[in-house]
Amino acid sequence: MGGRVLSVASECVPLVKTGGLADVVGALPGALAGKGWEMRVLLPAYRSLRAQAAGWPVVFEEPDLWGGTGRVLAGKVAGLSVLLLDAPHLYDREGGPYSSPVGEHPDNAIRFAALSWVAARIAREGLADWKPDVLHAHDWQAGLAPAYLAYHGAGGVKSVLTIHNIAFQGWAPAHMLGILRLPAHAFHSEALEYYGGISSLKAGLVTADWITTVSPSYAAEILRPEFGMGLEGVLAARGPVVSGILNGVDTALWSPEAADPPFSAKSLTGKAKARENLCAEFGLDVPGPLAIVVSRLTDQKGIDLLPKVIPDFVLGGGGLIVLGSGDPAMEGAMRGLAARFPGRVAVRIGYDEALSHRLFAGADAVLVPSRFEPCGLTQMYGLRFGTLPVVSLVGGLADTVIGASPATLAAGTATGVTFHPVDALAFRQAMAKLLELSRQPKLWAKLRQNAMAHPVGWEVSAADYAGLYERLTA
Repeated sequence: MGGRVLSVASECVPLVKTGGLADVVGALPGALAGKGWEMRVLLPAYRSLRAQAAGWPVVFEEPDLWGGTGRVLAGKVAGLSVLLLDAPHLYDREGGPYSSPVGEHPDNAIRFAALSWVAARIAREGLADWKPDVLHAHDWQAGLAPAYLAYHGAGGVKSVLTIHNIAFQGWAPAHMLGILRLPAHAFHSEALEYYGGISSLKAGLVTADWITTVSPSYAAEILRPEFGMGLEGVLAARGPVVSGILNGVDTALWSPEAADPPFSAKSLTGKAKARENLCAEFGLDVPGPLAIVVSRLTDQKGIDLLPKVIPDFVLGGGGLIVLGSGDPAMEGAMRGLAARFPGRVAVRIGYDEALSHRLFAGADAVLVPSRFEPCGLTQMYGLRFGTLPVVSLVGGLADTVIGASPATLAAGTATGVTFHPVDALAFRQAMAKLLELSRQPKLWAKLRQNAMAHPVGWEVSAADYAGLYERLTA
């Protein structure tokens, strides 16, 4: 069948990225093209993107965009059909998508309402040569787009809202209701009101035609208070239109065949060399398994557990490289581990895309001890490179990694190590199991081959999204 989709988000690879949301938004159009769905991505024209769009034609204008004019520019970037909302008074600023060097932009509620407003207008009215059948909004930054369709006219367009992380909800005070062009009659607990204010994510959840999350397990978890972050009741009320569709990864971009040196499940010689290079780069000498952490350094990611777990792992022969940034206290704790175990633990604060590829190519295991994880991509990168994931059994981690147990080892299906609950004891036991598995060469090789054979691409998920769009537009 097929059709047209307007995807609206705050970030998208390769243009702008702060996390996994960007990877998903950037990968979906290509994945859906083979299913007959043409997707265009609408993004804010941040300062870093304006030069790239110089010379792009203006395809839509909004004269009254909260203090200035908004123009939508159309172009192609790395095969993606991109629409950039050029509104310098909102987006031409120093810093990242959400904050400046001195902190969060104080008008973020308006900045992303503007993105949502223009998305809804394009969905409703279409461009000169293109009108979508579906508006697909991502996270709180685009949460008002389904609401604007619901309250100002949908024009026959259906809406989907994907929750990438329910912890971020886009809150604004109640007095901004009119400023945000939302109707007063909808300011009640069954609609827009949220703990005395407004949440753009809740606005999307109560108005979208369908709601997806980025893994089936997360779709179930967010109905519980410990994961729902205050929105579990809203989601329970909308239960029949909530589903989980697992993310995928770009298997061409994250490919062991493209590593330096290249390798495959049949021949892991290149991986051994990549490990050797990695140890040389960081000055490490690790007799046992070399683990990596590539993550935001936050409580959510379970990083605070590492100082309680890694000493035993190192004493057992293991080593660790950490790449990431986040909570200053956790950055300090990671530096402390490196200082305590020179030659066995190394830390790089910040993010380096090329280094992350070298880490996945050369490491033996990737640690993802998250307290909650809507989907997670790092464990999938690990599977792809035969870098065995050690993960907590939450969200997408539970959906993508088959833990080594007597049953899965006997059946020859295990792809990593899993643990539950998310505490230091369970994590320490998981790391002890990793050490034990690494001492059994035949079993270790089998685990790596299983991991590398596990499907982590977009094929299945793209078919699920295409099926969803077809049901909505039938």
